[in-house]
Amino acid sequence: MSNPHVKRFVIVVICLLVIVPLVHAQETTQSEREAMYYRYLEFDSYVKGGSIEPHWMVDGSSFWYAEGAPENTVIWKVDPTANTKTPLFDTARLREALTPLFGQEPPYQGLPFEEFAFLDDSEKAVKFTAQDREFSLQLDTYAITPLPLQSEEERTRRIPQVVWRDVAGRDRLWEVLSPDSTWFAGVRDNNLWLRATNEDRSVQMTVDGIEDYGWSVAGAKWSPDGSKLALQKRDYREVPKIPIVHWLKPTVDVEWVPMRSGFSRTKAGGPLPRAELYVIDVETGQQVRVDTGEEPDQHLFSVTWRRDGSELLFLRASRTFNKLDLMGADPNTGATRVILTETQETFVGKWMFSEVEESQGLIWMSERDGWNHVYLYDMGGNLIRRLTEGEFPVLRIEAVDEKGGWVYFTAHAEKRLYDTHLYRVNLEGRGFTRLTEGTGQHAIRFAPSQQFFLDTHSGIDRPPTVELRRADGTLLQTLSRANIDALREELKWNPPEEIVVQAADGKTALYGVLYKPYDFDRERKYPVIEYIYAGPQLSDVQRTFMNDYAIYPQALAQLGFVVFVVDGRGTPGRSKAFQDVAYGNLGRHEIADHMAALMQLAGRRPYMDLDRVGIFGHSYGGYMTLRALLLAPDVYHVGVATSPAVDLYFGNFTEIYMGLPEDNKEGYEYASNLPLVERLQGKLLVIHGTSDFSAVFSGTMKLVDALIQAGKPIDMLVLPERDHVIDVASIILEKENRYIGEAIRRYFQEHLKPEKVVLQSEEETLPRRLHPVLDSPW
Repeated sequence: MSNPHVKRFVIVVICLLVIVPLVHAQETTQSEREAMYYRYLEFDSYVKGGSIEPHWMVDGSSFWYAEGAPENTVIWKVDPTANTKTPLFDTARLREALTPLFGQEPPYQGLPFEEFAFLDDSEKAVKFTAQDREFSLQLDTYAITPLPLQSEEERTRRIPQVVWRDVAGRDRLWEVLSPDSTWFAGVRDNNLWLRATNEDRSVQMTVDGIEDYGWSVAGAKWSPDGSKLALQKRDYREVPKIPIVHWLKPTVDVEWVPMRSGFSRTKAGGPLPRAELYVIDVETGQQVRVDTGEEPDQHLFSVTWRRDGSELLFLRASRTFNKLDLMGADPNTGATRVILTETQETFVGKWMFSEVEESQGLIWMSERDGWNHVYLYDMGGNLIRRLTEGEFPVLRIEAVDEKGGWVYFTAHAEKRLYDTHLYRVNLEGRGFTRLTEGTGQHAIRFAPSQQFFLDTHSGIDRPPTVELRRADGTLLQTLSRANIDALREELKWNPPEEIVVQAADGKTALYGVLYKPYDFDRERKYPVIEYIYAGPQLSDVQRTFMNDYAIYPQALAQLGFVVFVVDGRGTPGRSKAFQDVAYGNLGRHEIADHMAALMQLAGRRPYMDLDRVGIFGHSYGGYMTLRALLLAPDVYHVGVATSPAVDLYFGNFTEIYMGLPEDNKEGYEYASNLPLVERLQGKLLVIHGTSDFSAVFSGTMKLVDALIQAGKPIDMLVLPERDHVIDVASIILEKENRYIGEAIRRYFQEHLKPEKVVLQSEEETLPRRLHPVLDSPW
């Protein structure tokens, strides 16, 4: 053993004996991580209970709901007045009565159905479908009678048919059912048709619709008595068309389609479709055009009827949404009046109204004092009084109890800034009271009687619970509480971490959430991924226990990443000033805020490896992903942008937040990613569908061309004839989109290398202060 070569060989063998098991252990761990990743994609399936779907009964307070399907289906009847919850059906008796009709015992242990309908308002008999047969059941005697088999034609008569599919073949618009359920309103060949539900009969109501100038039932509203229908006729003839290439046909075909997806989408500054509002008399076919004014570039929406049918109400907004009119129209003449007008120097970002019939008034929401609040007007447009005030935003009107004199609404009015609770205030502006308990988010369903409500509430660390309460907030009973034992046992789940950081201005608090692997070890260093949207239209951060948009980021973390999401300045849900940071400045402040958040988080969490940082987002989030890689190339190293916009000309919705291009040329030019492509240093994957209407595919082609000119590499996944809907939620909800999720997963694994174990040095485990950090999220 004195030979040095032999000694060297022995040392190498010993090293291999030590290293190989470690490598094998790492590979096994990574395999386990991927298995856990796939389990987390099915997160919701590990949560049992915690939600119900109420079906309200004739008295307006009682309801029924089903649970335990399919194995142990039971249908409960809840009577809030008596505060009782009892089975609506005697399961054993019903199964016994069905056995001779089936020729065998019904499957499973519970009811063989989870949906039914009462035969009349007496609620003493029902009809249901089991084993593809329909039956009637007398609830007092349990006498069951097979009903005549309906033909396929008879069954489909009562089902709304699709009237419009987008170029990707997705169902987008359905027929609209009349109040008495006798007619469906739909569109064929650009004209309005009515289809009977009780016989094989259709009636053509218009004959003047042509291609690109036709009738639409999107937003169509029947009058309360069903005698009239309010709907729009839309003119797209001047709207630019985009080519949709049908690559997958036997012979490639090109279809030229107007840009009319989403928010009447056309390019910023381009011609808008012209909207005409009509009221059509169903009996006579008479068309009455509503006078919407002479302004050609405007938006019409939120069409509804007053409860007595005497007037049609709708909203009319200027092109840039800095002016909003609540309009009233005479359905017999088309004459209109402006009931009230809301204006902002920036944009009117909130609107909602509700009629108060008994006082001949209406509830109106406005951000005129910098916070979204509730105001009471008369129907002449005169302000009676404001009903709420304070430094918090009202979110939504949930109910108006006219007899009791109460307005019920949700708001963010607590110290935990984004918690959502139910409140009420009376029509005199007094008695402001919070009605729900427990931190987190409260989703409210009022009974038609408005005497009771269901409160489904949860937080990111607290599974959902459904409670029944009186309108004054008194708790009656807990109806369902989620069981998450499987999450803890099979997914080794630990709650995400709520975080608070400061914006780039050094003073504004930003709130978010951070996800860690199931086997998190703070002595390791983990690559970091940010999921971003950062648009002024919505908040991104998970605040409920189950959130479709949070499943994928949380699943990614299980692969060995630390993933975070934060709502920066410019997003909604807070003050008008907080959101207005984005006005005229889209693309200017967002990345600075998100980069500041990243640095602060890592400053107090040395397990976050700033040498391995990724970012991904969809649509506007794709735009922000590109922007992060280009504005902060030394911070963000790997990005995945799905259906990205490359500049702010891609859709006219940006006009709301940027103004018209001719009025803000510098802002639009600054916001473009194309002039910045030479700054790209990291790895970039772009995923885009060729039939995208919203962020059109040509934008990505311009990006690729700019990168070619700059000599910068790019990775691409082109989705033939796929549209815009490939976001994080659809990755989870639609199996076909798992392919996209797999591409994202592989890209981050390949370039951020979560399997690479990096241990922190003693120095790194000490707290670092790269930027100011708040010690406690709350």
